[in-house]
Amino acid sequence: MLNKTTFEELESHMTAQKKVLIINTHQFYEGFATGRLNQTLVDVMNEEFTKRGFDVQHTHIEKGYDVNAEVDKHVWADLIVLQSPVYWFGTPWIYKKYVDEVFTTGLVQQKLLTDDGRTRENPSKQYGSGGKMQGKQYMLSLTWNAPQAAFGDSQQNLFEGKTVDDVFVANSSNYKFCGATILPAFSSYNVVKQVDVQGDIARLRQHLTKFVAEPSGADLIDAQECTMA
Repeated sequence: MLNKTTFEELESHMTAQKKVLIINTHQFYEGFATGRLNQTLVDVMNEEFTKRGFDVQHTHIEKGYDVNAEVDKHVWADLIVLQSPVYWFGTPWIYKKYVDEVFTTGLVQQKLLTDDGRTRENPSKQYGSGGKMQGKQYMLSLTWNAPQAAFGDSQQNLFEGKTVDDVFVANSSNYKFCGATILPAFSSYNVVKQVDVQGDIARLRQHLTKFVAEPSGADLIDAQECTMA
């Protein structure tokens, strides 16, 4: 049983403001990829996070960015969300350039990571343990031509049972290497042949509620179960 002071502290912690960075990687192709769906999903996330009291910043890579400012945004953010179309089973090439510039600068400045975690004195220390982004989270939101049935089914010839998170492990590993926790990816499927924008929006809202908006750690105590003495 929680007393009034403990309950109020818990309630305050549960509603504490989080800082979110949303990165839009869309690259425009005339008549093929205009970016409307990706921007719509960015707008939905912005609405959801703002409604829940989160502080939100944005980067739209194609519109330009300052590398040092992007490093600082990553230091500032509690959650980084990448909104991206899937071009040839990866993100647009402008995002790879962004990663090379931002993460290399973050290494040089010792803001995102110190090194790969190993030392000459202790070369057996685990590779990928030199990050400085512990406590932060990273989430992918992707738009696919592929149907949902293509994933998680060992009978499918292309992905052979792999999930979206499996296919995009090289992307999420950048953040895991720096110490961040990787959240399950969200995907809009079949967007070329059978797009369902309203259905995707509804599923995205559910995904954010399940994996982002819910409290974590000590916050997992359901407020409905908290009885004031």
